Amino acid sequence: MQDSKITIDDVARALGISKTTVSRAISGKGRVGSDTRARVMAYIEEHNYRPNVMARALAQQRTFNIGVVWPDDYNAVDLPFFQRCMIGMSEITSSYGYDIIVSLTAGDDIAGLKRLVENHKVDGIILTRTLVNDAPARYLKECGIPFVAVGASTDPDIITIDNDNFDACKELTAILLGKGLKRLALIGGSRNHIITRTRYNGFMAAFNDAGIEADPGLIYLDIDTNLKVAGILKELLKNNIDGVICMDDSIVGEVIARCRDAHLKIPDDIRVASFYNSSLLDSVNPSVTSLNFNDRNLGAVAARTLLSMIDGEAVENQVLNNYEVILKESTK
Repeated sequence: MQDSKITIDDVARALGISKTTVSRAISGKGRVGSDTRARVMAYIEEHNYRPNVMARALAQQRTFNIGVVWPDDYNAVDLPFFQRCMIGMSEITSSYGYDIIVSLTAGDDIAGLKRLVENHKVDGIILTRTLVNDAPARYLKECGIPFVAVGASTDPDIITIDNDNFDACKELTAILLGKGLKRLALIGGSRNHIITRTRYNGFMAAFNDAGIEADPGLIYLDIDTNLKVAGILKELLKNNIDGVICMDDSIVGEVIARCRDAHLKIPDDIRVASFYNSSLLDSVNPSVTSLNFNDRNLGAVAARTLLSMIDGEAVENQVLNNYEVILKESTK
């Protein structure tokens, strides 16, 4: 009979030997008689269909699972990012004999994450979003379990893997400023998301480098509904703006829709760009100037880093310079 919950204690008790002897027999390390080792391996094979995987887990006290935490407030725009990251993670974890367990968190409600950790279901965790007030990260630090965060963090003790969002946003903004679009509006999401602050800082840095003062009245953050976007666009049209940079695809899609309702032509009447590109923009007309990131590689690097941590290796934060600015019809 297959028993996926078999432990070293179970094997030791069944065979009448110590847990240390079982561990040594499985790992092949230490002094254990050949007959004893044969008995242990035969018992494991009899009680598990995949004895090699179980043997490794028993010997190293590992689950060979990692947890990946998604925020449960993600929307259709976020999904392609998470999917591409997950593909990259899976390619790495599978090559190491690991599986992935996905857990959703809702703000400060981290009950699912706690179950993964406290029930010893995973050997480490990847957080797919970083926050200013980061309850999941605080909890994981207290637990001492290995974890990696995708995105930047204000906490220097957290290992982070991130795309170079600051330089990317700065570069795209600088290109638009170089085209003479000096009155640029910026529309973004929650300020509790580190990525929002990073994108804002990149936007402002481009203005500073160009010696141009950004108009604070044209910057809108914490925009989380389509109704707010519609109201903002009405305000912006009264301010003689040159263009709008949106922090993500959801916002840029809504801006384009509202422009269509107002009979505004893009780019003739207003230019539009996005700090993030995904397949959701493929069908948008006109095509949108945006930033393209290799999220698959981001996920792969995050997974590889976590597995190194689990093995006790020293790791460092990484900022991946794997982006490109895609100039399209919306800013011509």
